[in-house]
Amino acid sequence: MTDDESRRLAAVPFGDDPLEEHVVESRVVHRGRYLEVRVDTIERADGTRGTRDVVGHPGAVAVLALDDDGRLLLVRQWRIPAGQAMLEIPAGTLDVHGGVTEDPGGAARRELEEETGHRAATWRRLAEFWTAPGFASELMHLYLATGIAGADADGRLAPDEDERLELRHVTVDEAIELVERGEICDAKSILGVLWLDRLRRAGDL
Repeated sequence: MTDDESRRLAAVPFGDDPLEEHVVESRVVHRGRYLEVRVDTIERADGTRGTRDVVGHPGAVAVLALDDDGRLLLVRQWRIPAGQAMLEIPAGTLDVHGGVTEDPGGAARRELEEETGHRAATWRRLAEFWTAPGFASELMHLYLATGIAGADADGRLAPDEDERLELRHVTVDEAIELVERGEICDAKSILGVLWLDRLRRAGDL
């Protein structure tokens, strides 16, 4: 962050929330393929300062994909931080090209096809939520996809080179049981399955 940027941030007035904090300096300590790790110096409304460790993330999408038999498409993949294979709803990070972040709706379509080999005729945006706001800037967009059909083999988008995925089809009731047994145990998938159950109970699918 340049001196001019620091002065500009420091000059932003505080609002009415006594808990509000402003970033007055930011130092990047690592930049990866799509993540950056930085140390932000923050200033509080009372003038005191502190630091925050932040993981900068471009955002992500997650998809509840229901086939014509009412089954949910899940993918199983190995997760190094968790040290285990996890059963999840299809999801992925927003691409950034030339400093421009892709549209979440387009990313959801891409991720569904890449991870499951399927496309959807109907899309509905359900929600957006912060996955870990205590340290990360990842905002996830949740979609419902229906009218599922397999993509043509010739034109299908393939998974990323480093992705190894197994596709599963489960009923909504089975997905709820998997959540309750702890076999679906990542936050986005738990939230998605329970959201789907709420829609079903309300007759809104």
